[in-house]
Amino acid sequence: MKQVKVNGIIIGENNMGDFDKMLTILTHTGKIECSAKGSRRTKSLLLAGTQFLCFGEYMLFKGSEIYTMNSCETIEMFYNIRTDLEKLTYASYITKIIKDVTYENQNTYATLKLFLNTLYAISETDKNLELILAIFKLRLLKILGFLPNVNECVNCKIKDGITYFSIKDNGFKCISCGKQDNGAIKISDSTKNAIIYIIKSDPKKIFSFNLSQEGIKELELVSTIYLNEKLEKEYKLERFT
Repeated sequence: MKQVKVNGIIIGENNMGDFDKMLTILTHTGKIECSAKGSRRTKSLLLAGTQFLCFGEYMLFKGSEIYTMNSCETIEMFYNIRTDLEKLTYASYITKIIKDVTYENQNTYATLKLFLNTLYAISETDKNLELILAIFKLRLLKILGFLPNVNECVNCKIKDGITYFSIKDNGFKCISCGKQDNGAIKISDSTKNAIIYIIKSDPKKIFSFNLSQEGIKELELVSTIYLNEKLEKEYKLERFT
């Protein structure tokens, strides 16, 4: 058996038997399926580090089919998410998306970084959760290769008078071209500038702005429809009851 050390975050957990778990860990080289034997025992050294959304350093043994966890050291538990049902709802929602767009043996460095930065924003700030979610969606789509054109009108190429976001044509449209696109979403200047900032800013700074409630609604609408269209799946926020 080969021993490997990885940094990763638990994005899935399923109970096995009386005391074991099967985990899904997102690392910078893709998802890993891993068994954690005895991790549900109250005195297990693996108990804390194998919880949902725990980010840690894991020592794994690679078998013929799956990994087995030998030890772990927690780095971040995102405690505030665990104690706030609303924050947990949003964190679980983005985790579902992350699970769908990541695979084994894949370069997921940028995706993992975005995921961790988003969880930090949810956990440690009082920023509007809808705004955080919209930022996450648009930035993720950029990482996945669905980069919208935010430099000019995607149709006539002019840079002024941008008032629409075209889902069909992947980017901004001027007022004239936007009116001819039935699926285009009308946006304000503040929403336009927010989209540009999300696409172009440093990964560590993407959450460092605010919008009015009206701007958040516009940004949320653009990001949701754009994500569902490009990933060909409708994602819904499921609240815990």
